[in-house]
Amino acid sequence: MSATSQPDGGGRGLPPAPVERIRILYIGGWGRSGSTLLDRMVGQVPGFVSVGELRDIWQRGWVENRLCGCGAPFHDCPFWTKVGQEAFGGWEQADPEEMARLRYAVDRPWHLPYLLRPSLSAGYRRRARRYVDGLDRLYRAILSVSGAQVLIDSSKIPTYALLLRQLESVDLRILHLVRDSRGVVFSWQKQVQRPDASAEPDFMLRYGVAGASVRYLVYNGLTRALRRLGLPYLLLRYEDAVRDPRAALVAAVEHSGVPLPDDLPHLGDGEVALGVGHTVDGNPMRFDTGTVVLRVDEAWRDGLSDKHTAAVTAITYPLLRRYGYRRTGQAS
Repeated sequence: MSATSQPDGGGRGLPPAPVERIRILYIGGWGRSGSTLLDRMVGQVPGFVSVGELRDIWQRGWVENRLCGCGAPFHDCPFWTKVGQEAFGGWEQADPEEMARLRYAVDRPWHLPYLLRPSLSAGYRRRARRYVDGLDRLYRAILSVSGAQVLIDSSKIPTYALLLRQLESVDLRILHLVRDSRGVVFSWQKQVQRPDASAEPDFMLRYGVAGASVRYLVYNGLTRALRRLGLPYLLLRYEDAVRDPRAALVAAVEHSGVPLPDDLPHLGDGEVALGVGHTVDGNPMRFDTGTVVLRVDEAWRDGLSDKHTAAVTAITYPLLRRYGYRRTGQAS
């Protein structure tokens, strides 16, 4: 199976059309759960555009000028250059450094009370409004330039989803991706070099057993709570998505609210064909193209010590049970 390139970032097979509503399929949850893979798999479906973790576009993209998923530095990527021109008349006009500062000023875990009750702080409301106004223009431009109907954002963090919810023009759909917590924690402990640095090499963030386990509880718990706000919500397990990708893609497309294509030719028997994309942040596999073999990553079974396995299981057991994982690590 050969991959098909996406020079304009997605939306293959559909003509560009005026965007009235910003339809976002938001992959929520906690990192190292397979969100980059799912993002790109769904992004191959006609009418969808995959952009990775868009929450970090200002810092990772503009300020640090890291590599886009297409392999070009962000400042040199034709797709993102068109998006910046469409949204702001050029990225410089958006004051990306200020947008990066605003992101840290309004989108942190301790801002949750202000997101749920904006009346608590007039200053926070003003900063959040400036920030989401810029996001509104950004998301509209991405859909316009790509010609897509649905934008896939794998930023995961629930506070960012709450910020997007403030936009009246957004049709936000939550796709909650979860993975066995033992696999997640083991992945957070690995030292992974980032291939997207445009200068000195650096490494992805790491967390210890306790820190990663607690974050697994918090971020997955908050993502599930988004359904109480009336946001369309779908739960999907990473292991199920890899073992039966067709069923996962059908569920994701139907959840996004657009018609299901007659065929999904990029899916094969245990493999998926990935074209060139324009993701701004995410797992290093965002640079992979061509045929990718789909195999559940269970390296934690041999790599995570018995002591650490027991600790992660004990800390995260309430969610493991909710998601259908057993103490032994088998999914029910």
